[in-house]
Amino acid sequence: MPRGARRSPRSPPRPCSPGGPPSRERRSCVSRATPTTPRPSPTYAAASTDPHESRRPRMTTELIQLLTPEGKRVDHPGYAFDPGPDQLRSLYRDMVLTRRIDAEAVTLQRQGELALWPSLLGQEAAQIGSGRAARDDDRIFPSYREHGVAFVRDVDPVHLLTLFRGAGHGSWDPAEHNFHTYTLVIGSQVLHATGYAMGVAKDGADAAVIAYFGDGATSQGDVAEAFNFAAVYDAPVVFFCQNNQWAISESNERQSRVPLHQRARGFGFPGVRVDGNDVLACLAVTRAALDHARSGRGPMLIEAYTYRMGAHTTSDDPTRYRDSAEVAEWEAKDPILRLGRHLRSEGLADEAYFTALATESEALGKRVRDLVRTMPDPPHAEMFRHVYADGHALVEEERAGFTAYQEAFASSAAGEADQP
Repeated sequence: MPRGARRSPRSPPRPCSPGGPPSRERRSCVSRATPTTPRPSPTYAAASTDPHESRRPRMTTELIQLLTPEGKRVDHPGYAFDPGPDQLRSLYRDMVLTRRIDAEAVTLQRQGELALWPSLLGQEAAQIGSGRAARDDDRIFPSYREHGVAFVRDVDPVHLLTLFRGAGHGSWDPAEHNFHTYTLVIGSQVLHATGYAMGVAKDGADAAVIAYFGDGATSQGDVAEAFNFAAVYDAPVVFFCQNNQWAISESNERQSRVPLHQRARGFGFPGVRVDGNDVLACLAVTRAALDHARSGRGPMLIEAYTYRMGAHTTSDDPTRYRDSAEVAEWEAKDPILRLGRHLRSEGLADEAYFTALATESEALGKRVRDLVRTMPDPPHAEMFRHVYADGHALVEEERAGFTAYQEAFASSAAGEADQP
């Protein structure tokens, strides 16, 4: 084109045709499809009669419930459970004391006594119910929020706080309680539990394994591998997913296109969804799942549909990603209020019981607070002791260097003190 000549206006790009062989025209065309919009959340509808339904992810789901938010007992044909008054009061006590431990830990962290604390506020029923369903010889693999399960396994709550104070790697004996130490690596404990369950099966032991994890962990490859190994080897393991709706700041709708318990179908074993704020349903369903696993029928997935009413951890601010209306909706489903309403309405506990429990709760909180504040710091070189089970030359060299480094400060301080 001669210099100074004007270019003719370019023709607007032609839209791509849906078919046809590649051509210069098709390669240069521009799609005029409408802008994409976010996919809607799954809708739970009635079961379809479509003959191809088995080829599609089923969007139907059932929430197993034995106690309504109003405190009324309801029956479920697949999970018959009729606890007596003593058992109901015991479950209520477990939840109240667990919440008190949790609240004390949050306060201690705010006061600088703990480095971090992951609160279980709102998840007491899921943990107490499932924990009470396990037998003493069942093996439990927790993540890092299972304070209620630890409580029912007779792990001293002070041992939990020792870990988050940085005064120990895990102060309880897993073999004594059949309750492993906390796992901060998301999802890895699910693989550990599956491997242990495979060993239990090979040994012919009459026991089962239960692994705890959150909804966010279901996006981890370790969890998918665990599901597959457990299914293939019929491992006696129950996968207990506490779906508290939020993986830190990511809502459940942004994590999965199907209800989490339905993922089990893709691996070839059953999954159920239970009302995670109903301690009775959690106990009944977990007990049935553990019996299923012990009988040699393989694994089972439980999705406890609950809610984290507090922050993900004390370093999190949930007001940045969720609104108060959502929290208020779930507060009305509070697991402790729910069972408390039932005890009162049925005359199964009088005010003297609730007053005595409140006194016991305060005493427990004071004990935890006093022991944490007076907890001695471990020697600095202690960090090198548990890197390898049998020791390691390199670690020993690093320990010696660190010790000499620390002693240099002590020698310098002593020399300054001797000077006039």
